[in-house]
Amino acid sequence: MIDPKMIQKDFPILSRQIRGKRLVYLDNAATTQKPASVIEAEARYYKETNANIHRGIHTLSEEATSQYEGVRKKVAQFIGAQTPESIIFTRNATEA
Repeated sequence: MIDPKMIQKDFPILSRQIRGKRLVYLDNAATTQKPASVIEAEARYYKETNANIHRGIHTLSEEATSQYEGVRKKVAQFIGAQTPESIIFTRNATEA
C-alpha cells in the first residue's frame, strides 16, 4: 500500500505553505518536483564530478560516465528491462 503522507515527506518543497495552505503541485508536465535524495545526488555531482559523459578522457569525465552508466543499469534492473542499453535518458517529455 502506498502511503502518500510518507512519500510527501521525501519532497522538501511540499512542506511549503502558500497563502496559508499546504502546497499542492500539479504542474508535472512542466516541471516535476524532486525528492531530497535526488536533490542531494545532483548537488554531490555538481560539487564533485561535473563533466560531460562519453566525451572526455580525463578523470572527471570518466567518473561522470561511470556514474551515468551505473544509473542506467539500476533503472534497467528496477523496471525489469532486458538490458541497460535499452534505457534511454532524455531531457524532457516532449523529446522523449
